[in-house]
Amino acid sequence: MADTPPKLILASASPRRLEWLARLGIAPDSVSPADIDETPHKAELPRDYALRMAREKALAVDAADRFVLAGDTVVAVGRRILPKAEDEATARECLALLSGRRHRVLSAVALAAPDGTIREKLSETQLKFKRLSDEEIDAYIASGEWHGKAGGYAIQGMAEALIPWIQGSHSGVVGLPLYETRALLKAAGFPVG
Repeated sequence: MADTPPKLILASASPRRLEWLARLGIAPDSVSPADIDETPHKAELPRDYALRMAREKALAVDAADRFVLAGDTVVAVGRRILPKAEDEATARECLALLSGRRHRVLSAVALAAPDGTIREKLSETQLKFKRLSDEEIDAYIASGEWHGKAGGYAIQGMAEALIPWIQGSHSGVVGLPLYETRALLKAAGFPVG
């Protein structure tokens, strides 16, 4: 009897993570977004927060005998974790803070295996926004791309034209660092091309 291929659950509601996972030739068997409290702990550093969120999301999904892949993306200015922009005021505040400055995007991935082990990796990317005029911020706000995005922007849209410098993983800024994700899956024995 042939071994059945391992099954994978993507613990994310993000359509971008699903699209980027497809770039690795992987279609998860199911998508089951984890419902956890995403409030940062007091004085929690951005790196620690991103890894904790990815790990907790992976562990929150009932997996039976499946792999569970989860991710979290954090935009940070220094030690400050920027929120996901759920309203226009928050998006404006984030964009004003990022204007003309370097910041970091930390994208963590965690993989819970059927044997109970959990592996995690972190991608850290540095970026710089150009100095944004009020008109540029207004136009970006009008686009609606900021809604639900960490730091109030999505690099895979109009914001990319406002970022003259990036060092690190473009896919990590989108929300699923492909190099790190592939390495996690391979290390766990999940078939990846």
